[in-house]
Amino acid sequence: MFQEIYNKIKEYDTIVIARHIGVDPDALCSQLALRDAIRLTFPEKKVLAIGTGSVKFTAIGKLDKLEKVENALLIVTDTPDQRRVDSVDFSQFAYKIKIDHHPFVEKFCDIEYINDKACSACEILMQFLLEVPLMCDSTIAQTLYMGLVSDSNRFLFDSCTPETFSLVSRYLEKYPFSLSDSYSKLYLRPMNEVRLEGYISLNMNVTENGLGYIEIKDDIIKQFEVDSASAGNMINNFNYIKEFNVWVTMTEDIKNDQIRVSIRSRGPEINKIAESHGGGGHKFASGVKVKTFDDAMKIVKELDALLKEYNEIL
Repeated sequence: MFQEIYNKIKEYDTIVIARHIGVDPDALCSQLALRDAIRLTFPEKKVLAIGTGSVKFTAIGKLDKLEKVENALLIVTDTPDQRRVDSVDFSQFAYKIKIDHHPFVEKFCDIEYINDKACSACEILMQFLLEVPLMCDSTIAQTLYMGLVSDSNRFLFDSCTPETFSLVSRYLEKYPFSLSDSYSKLYLRPMNEVRLEGYISLNMNVTENGLGYIEIKDDIIKQFEVDSASAGNMINNFNYIKEFNVWVTMTEDIKNDQIRVSIRSRGPEINKIAESHGGGGHKFASGVKVKTFDDAMKIVKELDALLKEYNEIL
């Protein structure tokens, strides 16, 4: 299937690369790396990576403004369902391709490559670039590494396999780049974000079943001078707190009139609950967008009940 995807890339002069709403490093890095590999190989093509960005990830790279396109190819990375694709009018595109590592939700592209055993979309693209005649360099390799590192939480998740480490080793050998610079781009943060993290730690609620949750309202976001995406993406900073096995941040996004619910788990599989509310993701890392904090708290209560059942089985 990689060869089929490459043939379509070769066929089209205009290519747009999109990903899911609520940008994270794997989504961003997968689209930027693929864009830059195509541009490097085919400099005459117009290749755009589009979507809503976040100040938190400006060090990783810049997105493009979506222009009106005709007879164009759309490639969607890191997104299992059409409604979660950011800033795309599907009717504009002559052909569509999906490259994803989430569990299958729905078919919405002409070619769909899904490997839900991969730790990240960037891991899939690492393999892709090794198997097709697209060019790569140290900058592209570093971008792929950053996406892989972020979605695997620095290789801490069980989704990392011997193949994951083999791919990283091959890229480091073939396209040397600075590991320390990669981690700086991913994790260097302003003091106001660190202070917000402290606020979350001090104000996290914990149920008797071991579910941690917090509402991060717009006044708190303004107080700490961060954006809602930065606040929501702090969910992974609380992976190893002994007192809970499921944790949730509910972040108000005034600009888009929604509450961003981010969910993580070290035990029960939480993606089905996320999907039942219009969200989705992985078994132990999912998200939902809802309208109100009341809607978000309904999800919290369902997760707490799930965790109670899980604890009773143990």
